[in-house]
This record gives sequence, structure tokens and C-alpha cells, in this order.
Amino acid sequence: MRLRVILAVAVLAVGLGTPANAEAGVRPAHAAATALGAGDVDFSEPQVVATGLEAPWGLDFLPDGSALVAQRDQGTVLRLRPGRPPVQVARIAGVVGGGEAGLLGLAVSPRYLLDRWVYVCFTTASDIRIVRFRLSAPQSQQVILSGLARASVHDGGRIAFGPDGMLYAGIGDAGVPANAQNLASRNGKILRIRPNGGVPADNPFPGSPVYSYGHRNVQGLTWDARGRLFATEFGQNTWDEVNLIVRGGNYGWPIVEGRSTDPRFRDPVVVWPPAQASPSGAAFANGTLFVAALRGARLWAVPVSPSGQVGTPSAELVGAYGRLRTVERAPDGSLWVATSNRDGRGTPAATDDRVLRFTTGERQPPPAGRVGFHAGPAQP
Repeated sequence: MRLRVILAVAVLAVGLGTPANAEAGVRPAHAAATALGAGDVDFSEPQVVATGLEAPWGLDFLPDGSALVAQRDQGTVLRLRPGRPPVQVARIAGVVGGGEAGLLGLAVSPRYLLDRWVYVCFTTASDIRIVRFRLSAPQSQQVILSGLARASVHDGGRIAFGPDGMLYAGIGDAGVPANAQNLASRNGKILRIRPNGGVPADNPFPGSPVYSYGHRNVQGLTWDARGRLFATEFGQNTWDEVNLIVRGGNYGWPIVEGRSTDPRFRDPVVVWPPAQASPSGAAFANGTLFVAALRGARLWAVPVSPSGQVGTPSAELVGAYGRLRTVERAPDGSLWVATSNRDGRGTPAATDDRVLRFTTGERQPPPAGRVGFHAGPAQP
């Protein structure tokens, strides 16, 4: 009996790992499973993809798994590959920054293998606009949307392709709250346009790119596995929001901040005090909505059920990397997170700004809208 007890203890010790292993930094075999956080993401050992960046903002992936990232204040686009230094692939003509303005969102065409288009949203001296270009000729930029009011704050700027192949853009109220309720204005809205800038025939307001309105400053757009659109939004002083976006919905700003009892407006599905959030980029992985928080200096993880029910948010990476601007899911299922400590409001470390890669428990299918990376009918 004594021998059996000794053997059992020995087996348990091997399974848990010895002190010598722990001191050497060797994790026991089961540690990878126990280290997984929300959404089956391993937050313990990120791969540093890039350092020394200047306020990275928009980020999206090419079909080969490399990423393009926009530097807000430099007006440049870099190509990132793990294990290699960043390479500048474009300088966007006409970018005029200051405050929150500059080179903002970036999106790769879901039919990139056919059309080679890359889209960016930025502020000029007079407006917010969206252009597209090809990496083979970045100086040749085709304007697909222009004339939106710009400001040094509340420009929004996130762009993303939806599962329907349309381009969505979160555009802020440009510091004029009344813009958000005015359907004649394109500010304070989420816009939906065709890849060539045309207005889809099935938009909720005929002839208008407006998809939803009553927004203050949307900086995150992402879709779950069922094709539902979620958007992050900066509040003023009381509540930041995550909204489930429906066609033609009115989300209340500036009449409402956060939840209300007014039936004219749609309530957010998540609210936070600004000190805990200031939410920017967003991405889905494994049934979890991840939200990059600037002032909150954390990555929020929000469980979302297949039926669309939203659970209690939990916080990852609290204070570990400072302000977080962007989170995107790569074609291999990993999460890429960009810091924003050199945006004028952070306290940068020597290696900032950084792009970090966090692995997931298993390979995941491409994000919604990325199936077009495979050959298919060309779209304008």
C-alpha cells in the first residue's frame, strides 16, 4: 500500500511540473490549456510583431497572413510579418492630422486576389474621405467617398467589409452633436457603401449611404459568426457603449448617452464608464467580442451566444501594455492587438507603439467577410 502511495505522488509531481522546471521557465504540458483566457486566447506569452510604431490605427490582413497597418500621424502604411521588420508600402497623399485626426481606418478588399484594392479612411485639411489604392501603385488613389465634416476630435474612422461585401464606415459627429440626428448629414453615422463608393439599393434611406444614426464617435466595427454587426462607441462623460447595429436604427446621441426608456432609440448591449473603456477597435473570436480600450488600458472580452445574448464582460491585459487602439483576428485565428501610447495621450514605453500577436486554442475560420480572399466573381 505504501508503494502505491509513493507512486501516486510521483505521478502527480510529474503531471504538475517540478520546481526546477518552474524556475527554468518551462511550463508543464497542461499549462497551455490552463493559460487560455476568454475566447480561448492565450494572453500569457504574446509574440511581438512590431515595435517603434507611431500611433498605429487601422489594421487588416492580406491573404498571405501578413498585415497592413496605418500610422495615424505619419500618414503611412506598413506591412507587418512576424519575425521581420516593418516595411513601408505606401504614403497616403493629403493626410492632415492633429488631435484625433490623421490616417485612420484601413481595410483590405475581401476580393483582394482579384482586385488588389486596399482602402483607407483619413482626414484632409477640409474633410474626411475614403480612398482605395493598390500596393503596386500606392500613389494612384481613387476617391470613393469624400466631403464628410472633419474635426480634431470625433472623426470616427474605422472601416471594415461586412459579410455582404459592402464597406462600412464609422464616422463621428465631428464635435457637432446635432449632426448625429440629422439624416442630411453623414456625420454621427455608420455608413454602408459599395466597394466603388456607390450607394447600395437596399440601404435603409434611399440614395443615402447612412446605415444607422444617432452615433457620437464609432471606432470599432465587427461581425459575429451569424453576421450580426456590433459597433463600439465613445460616450461623453457617463457611458461608453457597444451597440448591436440594425438597419436604419437610431442609437440616441445626443439625446441619450447609454441606456434609456425612450422607444425611439435602441439601447446599447454593453455600457462602461469611460475610465474603464474609451472603446476603439473590436473583433470576434470563438464567440467572444474583444474590444480594445484606450483610457481603460485593457482588452475587454464580451461573451456573445449564438442567439445573440450578451454575457458579462471580463477584462484581459489590464494595464499590461497601456492604451489599446486596435484588435483584429488574423486568418490563422490569432488576435493582433495594437497599442496607442504615442497618440499624445499615453505614456509610451521605449518599445512603443507595438503590435502584439496572441494565439488561440485552435485554428478558426476566417472572420466574416473574408471568404472573398478566394477566387470569385469580381465586384465593382
